[in-house]
Order: sequence, then structure tokens, then C-alpha cells
Amino acid sequence: MTTTERPRSTPAETRRAIWNTIRGSSGNLVEWYDVYIYTVFASYFEGQFFAESEKNSTVYVYAIFAVTFVMRPVGSWFFGRFADRRGRRAALTVSVSLMALCSAVIALVPSQATIGLAAPIVLVLARLLQGFATGGEYGTSATYMSEAATRERRGFFSSFQYVTLVGGHVLAQFTLLVLDAFLTDDQLRDFGWRIGFAIGGVAAVVVFWLRRTMDESLSEEVIEATKAGEDTGAGSMRELFTRYWKPLLMCFLITLGGTVAFYTYSVNAPAIVKTAYKGEGMTGTWINLVGLIFLMLLQPVGGMISDKVGRKPLLLWFGFGGLIYTYILITYLPESRSPLTSFLLVAVGYVILTGYTSINALVKSELFPARVRALGVGVGYALANSIFGGTAPLIYQALKERDQVPLFIGYVTVCVAVSLVVYVFFLKNKSETYLDRERGAAFIR
Repeated sequence: MTTTERPRSTPAETRRAIWNTIRGSSGNLVEWYDVYIYTVFASYFEGQFFAESEKNSTVYVYAIFAVTFVMRPVGSWFFGRFADRRGRRAALTVSVSLMALCSAVIALVPSQATIGLAAPIVLVLARLLQGFATGGEYGTSATYMSEAATRERRGFFSSFQYVTLVGGHVLAQFTLLVLDAFLTDDQLRDFGWRIGFAIGGVAAVVVFWLRRTMDESLSEEVIEATKAGEDTGAGSMRELFTRYWKPLLMCFLITLGGTVAFYTYSVNAPAIVKTAYKGEGMTGTWINLVGLIFLMLLQPVGGMISDKVGRKPLLLWFGFGGLIYTYILITYLPESRSPLTSFLLVAVGYVILTGYTSINALVKSELFPARVRALGVGVGYALANSIFGGTAPLIYQALKERDQVPLFIGYVTVCVAVSLVVYVFFLKNKSETYLDRERGAAFIR
């Protein structure tokens, strides 16, 4: 009996994958920093844009956060089509530049006391454009990271999309921590929050250069065929909805429970911690920062595990864990007054969440061929993310004001359950994918 060993990637291929992952993920880091700096500093700048009571202004700020998700499907269509027809590199460079420009605008816009109603209007417009850019970033970066990876470490390399996505949140929390150490609460509300947005704008200069120097993962043959008009279906919505509607639906359903859980565990939970330790200095900020660093470090671990056991076991871990743990997290976290207990409650949630976050970009990328991959991943993700994920903080805030938090717990649990059904019955473990056919098999068969 003979054993056939899978040929491993060469050292040169591995080095190339490492550098392209660094270049691609650096832009992802800055772009998601720009997303999360809004939620991290929301309680400080809400008074600059709204003259309502504190309770109402908080709802308005999170409503703007939710409304920006409306633009994500539009961005995923525009940048997905761009990436599938003209290349991943160009699409990623444009999206991060637009994101950073909007952060600079928010950092500089005068308050409502100075320019009146124009202030919240500018904030809404800037956030809508950022939603547009983010919609393009996710699908294109997920596609690029999956294509740029070596075949036997595809889970590990693609996990860095969420390393940097969570890393953007970590940087936002760290920025608040540093500013909180040097500025008073009044100074943070007056001008300190602007520094956080300005950092995102400045960082884009470096990222712009890095992304322009990374390798293109879309083959020259596909790009040239598109330019010559030989492949009119590349990056086409018609092609996506007629020939690839089943994987598109799968992408949507895979995302549904994961995106609700992600925003519940990584946005709502830190907000709960911050409220629980209000008036206790930087205790809440430290708990959130350490927790998010822990989540960030878990991503490559999840990716490496998936390279050994396959992708489906991790998704099942997330699905069954999410069904049980959401109630525990949302019920007991607000009652905790022990920093260690609060951290452990959040950390367990992050271990469960990693079953989804570490591999979801790759799982979705494997569903589509290269000619519609960025578009399919982007649209499927953006639709689910806009309807269910981005609205989670607003729904929680609104139900909390009405003492109806159990309804929110039920909502999240049902969403996770829907995705779990897909993981159990419609995903096969270690089966051949489009990426396997194009770039080599990830598993021995």
C-alpha cells in the first residue's frame, strides 16, 4: 500500500504569501479602525452633533451606525465588480483611500453649535461613504487573502482578515485608552475624539503605498479577457443571480448568524462593560482592550485548526456554542462588577465566536469561481451584514431602553440557529472547492 503525499508550497511561495498577506491586511486594519473608532468614541462626540437629551442622542448615534450599513451592498456591488474585472489590488487601494478621507472629514467638521444642522448631515454623509467603502473592502479583501494564501495554509493566511478586522477595534480601543490617560473627560468630549478620527486619515498614506506594491491575485488571463470583451459575465450581477444564486444564498445564510453574533459579542458586550464600570476610571476600557486582543490572537489559531480538521467543525463549534452562550453573556455581563469575571465572560464568547470569524472569509471565497468571487462574497456578506449585523447595536440599545433585553437575546439566538442549520446540513467538510481547482487542493483526497 502506498501513501501519496501532497506536494507542499515552496519557501518562495510561502514568503510571497506572507508579504502579500501583510500588505493586504494592513489596509484592512486601517479601514476597520475607521469603522470602530466611531463606536468607541460615540459617547464622547454625540453632544457635538445632537442637542437632544443624552438618552436620545445615544440612540441617534447608533442609528447612524446602523444606517451606514445600507450602503454596504452598494459598495460590495461596485468594488466587487471592479475587483472581478480589473483586479483586486486596484479595488482595495481605492476603498481604503475613500474610507480614510471620510475619517479626516469627520475629524474636521465643526460642531452643531457652530454650523447647526449641517454638522449631523455631514456626519451622516461621511458615514454613508464609509459604509460604501467597507462594503467593497470585505468581499475584495476576503477574496485576495484567500487567493494569495498557500494551499495547505489557506485557513491560517486568510484568518488574518479578521486578525486585522479585530485589530482595527483594538487600535480604536487603545487610542481611547491613551487619550484617556492624557486628557480629561471634558477635553475628550470637546476635541479629543477628533484625534482618533484624524489618525485613521493619516494612516491611509502608508497603506496606500503598501497596497499599490502588493501582487495581483486575479490572473492576467481573466483581466485581459474582460478588457477585450471576451468574458462579459465576469463581475456581473446577472451572472451571479442566474448561475451562482445557490452559493450566493449560502453565503448570505452562513453570514447571518455569524454577523449578528460578531456585533453582539464585540460591540454590544464592550459597551455593556463600559457602562458597568462607568465612573471607575479606565477599568472598562482595559477589560475591553485585553478581551479584543485575545480575540485577535485567536484568529490564526482557528485558521490553523481548520487547515487540519476542515472548515465545518469550527462552524459547528460556533453554531452550537452561540445557541447556548448568548443568553449567558447578555444576562450576566451587565451584573458583573468583578473585572476578572467580566473578562472571562467576554473571553469565553470570543472563543466561541472564533469558530466563525477565523474562517468565514475563506468559506465564502471557496463558494465562487474567480470571475465572480469578489462580487459574490461581497454581496452575500453585505446583504446579511446590513440587515442583521449592523442593526444589532441599535436593536439592543432600543430594547434595553424598554427593558426588553430578553427579546434581543431571543433574536440573536434564532439568527445563529438559522446559520447552524446551514452548517449542519448544507456544508461538506474537506470537499473540493473552486479555490482547490484554481490554486491546488487544500486537503488530501
